[in-house]
Amino acid sequence: MPAEFHELEVKSKLKDKRKLSAFMDSAVARYAKGVKRANLTYIFCSDEHLLQMNQQFLDHNTFTDIITFDLSEADDTMEGEIYVSVDRVRENAEKFGVPYDNELHRVLFHGMLHLCGFKDKKDADKKLMRTKEDECIAAYYKELSK
Repeated sequence: MPAEFHELEVKSKLKDKRKLSAFMDSAVARYAKGVKRANLTYIFCSDEHLLQMNQQFLDHNTFTDIITFDLSEADDTMEGEIYVSVDRVRENAEKFGVPYDNELHRVLFHGMLHLCGFKDKKDADKKLMRTKEDECIAAYYKELSK
C-alpha cells in the first residue's frame, strides 16, 4: 500500500507524492527484509503539536523534527505513523544550508528507516542512519530525474 501524507494545520509543500510513495515501497522492500506489506502514514504538523506529542508519549520536553510510531502487529507487515514538524524541518534546512525539499526528504526517509530497524542513539548507529538517508535521497532524486 502506498504511503499516505496528511497535513495537520500546516502546509508541507511536499511534491510528487505518488512518486515518493512508490519509492518508499521499493525502499522498504530493500531495507526491511521479510516485510511483504507496508502502510506508512506521514502527518505533517507544527513544532507545538510535535512538542506536545514528545512530552505526552516520550516524556521529552524538547522540539524534534520527527516522531515515529511503530504500529506493526505482524513480522511481515510494517505499519507506522510518522509525525513531522515542518517548522523544525524548515529551521534545520536553514541551519545546515540545504534546500527545504532536501531536508524534508531526509526526515521522511529517516522515519521509514526507523521502521525498517535502523537506530540512531549510538554514534555508529547515527553514522549508518545518515548513510542510509543519503542513499535514499540520491536514489529518489535519480528516480525523479527520469
